[in-house]
Amino acid sequence: MTTWFITGCSSGLGHAIATAVLDAGFKAIVTARNTDKVKEFERAYPDHARALALDLTDKSAIKRAVAQAEAFFGPIDVLINNAGYGYRAAVEEGDEEDVANLFNTHVFGPVALMKAVLPAMRERRSGTIVNFSSIGAQFWNPGSGYYSAAKMALEGITLTLKTEVEPLGIRVLVVEPGAFRTDFAGRSLTGARTKIADYADTVGPRRPENDRTHGTQPGDPQRAARLIVDTLAGTKLPQRLLLGSDAIRIVSNALNRQLAEISTWEVASGSTDFPKDA
Repeated sequence: MTTWFITGCSSGLGHAIATAVLDAGFKAIVTARNTDKVKEFERAYPDHARALALDLTDKSAIKRAVAQAEAFFGPIDVLINNAGYGYRAAVEEGDEEDVANLFNTHVFGPVALMKAVLPAMRERRSGTIVNFSSIGAQFWNPGSGYYSAAKMALEGITLTLKTEVEPLGIRVLVVEPGAFRTDFAGRSLTGARTKIADYADTVGPRRPENDRTHGTQPGDPQRAARLIVDTLAGTKLPQRLLLGSDAIRIVSNALNRQLAEISTWEVASGSTDFPKDA
């Protein structure tokens, strides 16, 4: 029976994915910083779920969690790097400690988890790694520079990993969700400690205290979770899986703008080559 290791299961998409996985009859290691928030899974699925505390900024904790997971259920077949939170600040406002924590949670923690499960996956020549990115990796809003940078970094690593391990039988997928009705725009959204008045018109409307989208997002976490489980049950995965009609619209528009700009600057960009007869 397939064993899943899922991060960020206390709420939102992580909670929904854990529920869908367990409802499908799979085994799951459900993790959160505080196990009190995920113990419900053990009570509801006593033979298939184990709750573990996991702080993605603690590399030793990551190694311990993977070892514990393997002791519970054996090798990890599917790793879901879902845990994360939002951070909004003008680039100039970004606090060094806050930005470091953001990258540790969204980039270096997931990388450490991948490195922890990959040796066994390589040995078995099977396994699946799913990393949650964001449409913020494809387009850029004022105030989301650091968050977008973290997701772009995770995508770059993930898509490179895909080229390295798919010949070994390991599947890799990037998920880019749009806006889902989770706590992301609520309690999970953080912001700059110090605000600069000159950014009131650009970053200001998107600061956590001014965000009014919480509870109105179009995305349904349960539907997304079922799609992910169904997609991973298939034999072929896309490179990126967009979640939500807003994601399709926003990313398509962003890519079309990029293509138009490349076309506009094509002659100038190509002029930097050595002459063909040189």
